[in-house]
Amino acid sequence: MKAWLIESAGDIDKMFWGDIPDVHAENGQIVIKVMSTALNPVDYQVIESSGNKNWSYPHYAGVDLAGVVTEVGDNVTNFKIGDAIACHMDLNKKGSFTEYTAVDANTAAKIPENVSFDQAAAILCPGLTAYQTIYQKLNTFQKKNILIHGGAGGVGGFAIQLAKELGLKVITTASQNNHAWLKELGADVVIDYKTESVTERIKEETDGNGVDLIFNTISKDEATKDLDRLAFSGQLAYIAGAPDLTNVKPFSLSPSIHEVALGAAYSAGTLKAKQNLSFMTNEMLQKVAQGFLDPMVSKILSKDDLPAGLKELKKRHVRGKIIVNMQS
Repeated sequence: MKAWLIESAGDIDKMFWGDIPDVHAENGQIVIKVMSTALNPVDYQVIESSGNKNWSYPHYAGVDLAGVVTEVGDNVTNFKIGDAIACHMDLNKKGSFTEYTAVDANTAAKIPENVSFDQAAAILCPGLTAYQTIYQKLNTFQKKNILIHGGAGGVGGFAIQLAKELGLKVITTASQNNHAWLKELGADVVIDYKTESVTERIKEETDGNGVDLIFNTISKDEATKDLDRLAFSGQLAYIAGAPDLTNVKPFSLSPSIHEVALGAAYSAGTLKAKQNLSFMTNEMLQKVAQGFLDPMVSKILSKDDLPAGLKELKKRHVRGKIIVNMQS
């Protein structure tokens, strides 16, 4: 079998399509023929950084896949050979940029018949992050509005759709060229962060009260600024750095702060955490199957173009999801 390999971390340009030993299912695992993989920022970030201390080289990265079960390990009862499945994988281990790979059966979910492999791969890393935030972290009961930063990105785009489905007024930030598309996804208000004051627009849209909920996908500094945009007793969830609460006086704003870390399900190592990945994947796949969720597939590449896709993603101007067909 073959995979997109790196001999050491540091450079996408040094990835090469090479031979690796066949994989086999260990206890609790299933082997998947990878039909589609989705590209995520974390893929190029970890390749171009110092790598991962848990990797052995040559390594193949990739955290999202959709494919077909070709081998079932011991103590696996929920899947059989031939099942179509989707799975968000462990960043610390061998990944999805390959023809075949082994995954923990507890983390996978079956793909509905009317959902394609490309669609299934697209909803994983960003979609599960959005689902965990909107449904499992933030308390949306009797809340009116939410600010979602970076709406044109994968996480932001899925979060917009999920929040709108719950009936929230959705405010998001994006450059002007993405405004029309984000309103199609469900955003009620789109703020051009390049030309407008996000804080002032939030005050205008909420009669000076601030928003009930904020999902920050941008940075620690922006999350700190969000504290001035939050309503009393509001909630702030973040994936790119916790806000600095130094200037928040006790018994004043009374905020709730939530860390969202999808991959921590693997580092936690508990069965419950792994099974939650499967649960969230199934929930998102059902939403796609029922027509409630746009998987936002913007481009489909052949396996030969995978490194080029990572380079394009690195430019940070991609709308939606780039998918790679690993069998073409």
